[in-house]
Amino acid sequence: MSESMLLAAALGVAGGALAVGLVVFLRRIVLTSKELGTDAEQATYQTLHLASQAAKHLRGGIDELDAARAGKHLRALLGCDSLAIVDRSGTIAIDGDEAVRAVAERLAATAIAGGRQQVQRRIPIGAWETDAVVAPILGGTGALGAIVAFASPVRAGLVRATGEVADWVAAQVELGELDASRAALAEAEVRALRAQISPHFIYNSLNAIASFINTDPAQARELVLEFADFTRYSFRRHGDFTTVAEELRSIDSYLRLERARFGERLKVTLQIAPEVLSTVVPFLSIQPLVENAVRHGLESKEGGGRITITAADSGAFAEISVEDDGVGIDPEVLAAVLAGGPADAEHVGLRNVDARLRQVYGDELGLVVETNVGAGTLVRMRVPKSGPRRPSSAGTPDGRLEP
Repeated sequence: MSESMLLAAALGVAGGALAVGLVVFLRRIVLTSKELGTDAEQATYQTLHLASQAAKHLRGGIDELDAARAGKHLRALLGCDSLAIVDRSGTIAIDGDEAVRAVAERLAATAIAGGRQQVQRRIPIGAWETDAVVAPILGGTGALGAIVAFASPVRAGLVRATGEVADWVAAQVELGELDASRAALAEAEVRALRAQISPHFIYNSLNAIASFINTDPAQARELVLEFADFTRYSFRRHGDFTTVAEELRSIDSYLRLERARFGERLKVTLQIAPEVLSTVVPFLSIQPLVENAVRHGLESKEGGGRITITAADSGAFAEISVEDDGVGIDPEVLAAVLAGGPADAEHVGLRNVDARLRQVYGDELGLVVETNVGAGTLVRMRVPKSGPRRPSSAGTPDGRLEP
């Protein structure tokens, strides 16, 4: 066979292989596009993705830094040439051409003052012209700012989309303010617990320590150290969460101080499963239950009594209970306490813990209380070992978010 025939045969084989490869490649493209969904489904996904990326930068408000980060995604969402986000003070964040800054400031001020969407045509920007649509960001207290979208030309679709995006931004900002209000409420509730600890327990503890200074100086020194450990833990300034182990350590210091006052009248039984010690719980959620048992269950009972603290492993949950054989609580008073009524003043710790558990884990995981007059009190709480169900609330024992 001649060289030319061999060459022709080789080219034929190569051409056939190339054709087969092209067919396989095109087939893969078709299959991949089917896996990604239709064009409409892909467009929906892209819209939702951009909105979710922008949302996380809007929950803290529309200050310049966060607005600039959100603007990148909102500009892609609207498909405009440039986008400006302006807050009510006039601070501007721009994604796109910085030359539109002065125009954006003027248009936003007009929209914020009037509270109405506007379209401006043929706006001179240096040597060129552009159109713009400006929509106020309206919150419950009035205009929070404005969005200005620049495009050449501005079409009806962009006008409608800019208005919708402005409404969506307002909703995200208000959700962020709601989250901040909830966080402030939770902090206020912890401060209420600290205020309860402060006048009652501190006074009694210092009296107990003073009683040992002359008769048993060594015991007085030990109690001073326990008092320091307890107050350091209770009045720390950071962290919404702690562990069962840390809470029990604080309770041990608390009970040592109370035993100095009660003597043999106060007996304590601990039943703790080691596997639940690392479970994350809200800060000051167990200690107030123990204090409630001492203060309202045993303090007024002749001869004192016993407190039993249990922490058991129950599958996905840690079950924690505090039981006393004290004077008990009238069920009607208890109902008023947990409802936050006037009777709550004497049992602020019980109500406070119940409210915070419901806030973090849901209403189904609030406190369960069994009691009656003269029958003692049993308080139970169930805490997921996986931690708080809301990612924004989950934290390490010192209150920081998990990486």
